[in-house]
Amino acid sequence: DAHKTDSLAELVCSNSFRSDDAENNAVGLLHAEMRLAGSLIMSAGDANQVPAGGALAVDRDGFADAVTKKLQAHPLITIQREEVPGLPPADWDQAIVATGPLTAPSLAQSIAEATGADALAFFDAIAPIVHFDTIDMNTCWFQSRYDKVGPGGTGKDYINCPLDKEQYLAFVQALVDGQKTEFKQWEGTPYFDGCLPIEIMAERGVETLRYGPMKPMGLTNAHNPTTKAYAVVQLRQDNALGTLYNMVGFQTKLKHAEQVRVFRTIPGLENADFARLGGLHRNTYINSPTLLDASLQLKSRPGLRFAGQITGCEGYVESAAIGLLAGRFAAAERLGHAPSLPPLTTAFGALLNHITGGHIVSDDEPGKRSFQPMNVNFGLFPPVEAPKTEGKRMRGKDKTSAKRHAITSRARADCRDWLGLAAQTETAEAAE
Repeated sequence: DAHKTDSLAELVCSNSFRSDDAENNAVGLLHAEMRLAGSLIMSAGDANQVPAGGALAVDRDGFADAVTKKLQAHPLITIQREEVPGLPPADWDQAIVATGPLTAPSLAQSIAEATGADALAFFDAIAPIVHFDTIDMNTCWFQSRYDKVGPGGTGKDYINCPLDKEQYLAFVQALVDGQKTEFKQWEGTPYFDGCLPIEIMAERGVETLRYGPMKPMGLTNAHNPTTKAYAVVQLRQDNALGTLYNMVGFQTKLKHAEQVRVFRTIPGLENADFARLGGLHRNTYINSPTLLDASLQLKSRPGLRFAGQITGCEGYVESAAIGLLAGRFAAAERLGHAPSLPPLTTAFGALLNHITGGHIVSDDEPGKRSFQPMNVNFGLFPPVEAPKTEGKRMRGKDKTSAKRHAITSRARADCRDWLGLAAQTETAEAAE
């Protein structure tokens, strides 16, 4: 039920690819590396972006349509629409299993039988989408946090709904008390921390949301500049027409009627009409460090690779990046070459290493690794020394910022070298 169209690359959850800042953010760096590698996902995203402050968000229908048309028009690609009930035959010399949240039970069982290990799982959730013309803009206002201007943005890319302390406390209590969908057959399945249902966050403490998706920092109420909101709900443009906005960070497992009741208590959303309500789905992934080699190939079956969320990465961009790598590795082998692995210093390499082996082995349980789905982040990169200024060591935020710049600068240079782009640039410059 999660998919609503017949398009490829349909964005079921958020329409955001997250930060596009390649100097200060790990996923922004991954964006940059994927663009260097000629990623179809990034080119389609860039062509269908909608304002989102410092993030790259896309018109979900335009994006999916662009990817679908590009693949349909490719002379070497045949699209066959049917359920894949199991792994491909053993005589296929190169195959990639690219699946994730909605892996069919029969395919999951086939993978388990081939690997000798049960698939792991975690919950992921979907945020509601609101019709713009039902939002009260006499209460709400447009502004990006700290007026940050991002790709295709103006610094006024989010709709902000202000809550005072009394409204906030009542809202948190309503989330905690609201009727929730139960999934008894999935009991014991953990949530992915980067996509927690908002009511789960509310249960962790009354102030949790104020330091998470409802933080008021960097925002000034255009209707009442002298009064600071106690908390703020943000909505981000969801389509190019600007007729739909999604509630940022409001993924939920509240029952549909409860979502309408509770979310309409938010100032400015009293008469909100929801184009889509939130929901919950179960993501399946494999224990990749144990099962896959460094080129994403199943150790027990050469030629069979895995890609996407099933490998244990989390996020649209990360899943697409791993798919891009799996495709490059398979193509290299088909051409008789050994796969060229990206340097660990790149976002590609750091993410790949996370999936295929960059984990702590448990002393208590030899052979077990602490493998959990994860977004790309600077903690996955090899450390780098922060540059000194006038011979003095930097401290605090300046040191953190300098280290990130050093990591991203190194990564982009190493990625260009890995892709052979540095040599091409030098050749072009010599020709001139």
